[in-house]
Amino acid sequence: MATADRLNAIYDRLLAHWGPQHWWPAETPFEVMVGAILTQNTAWKNVERALVNLKGAGLLSLASLADLPTALLAEYIRPAGYYNLKAGRLHNLLRCITDQFGDDLQAFLAQPLPRLREQLLAVKGVGPETADSILLYAAGLPIFVVDTYTHRILTRHQVIDEDFGYEAIQELFMDNLPCEAQLYNEYHALLVRVGNLYCKKKNPACAACPLQGV
Repeated sequence: MATADRLNAIYDRLLAHWGPQHWWPAETPFEVMVGAILTQNTAWKNVERALVNLKGAGLLSLASLADLPTALLAEYIRPAGYYNLKAGRLHNLLRCITDQFGDDLQAFLAQPLPRLREQLLAVKGVGPETADSILLYAAGLPIFVVDTYTHRILTRHQVIDEDFGYEAIQELFMDNLPCEAQLYNEYHALLVRVGNLYCKKKNPACAACPLQGV
């Protein structure tokens, strides 16, 4: 089966099994961006607790977080883990925005995809997965987000070889699927769902997995 057919079959099976995932769970593009930093190396439930702290204190805005001392920000996001590191990364990202656009987040996110991606990747602590999550889920731009689940699922289903890296996997999706942000959004969210519930690193639940036989 051709690669495009395989990728479409995986998507169709997962969408039929679970339906739309309504990801990213956030009220604003800025909340998406903060969540993209906080979710590095931690479970989403921990990120939610950190976001609740920020919302409860009335701090979940570009201006408020930019003015907050890094040490104090770290205390608010403590539930997300690596809080000192992530507080520094958040402030690095905020400086990238405010140095160019002040508090106009919309103008920052309205830049062409290649330029915006280059700027995000230049921020210390922002790698390809974080940058692309911001591009897709905050800016609504058509770029496929690759994570550990994506690599594991495609490897186990023999769509890719074990040595495929981030860019190669991203190109595989974007070369074989329509260039549509909503499709990339839904596909990535569904892969996270099946990876989290079934395609685990150890003791995968293959017999119960909705992708069995695909």
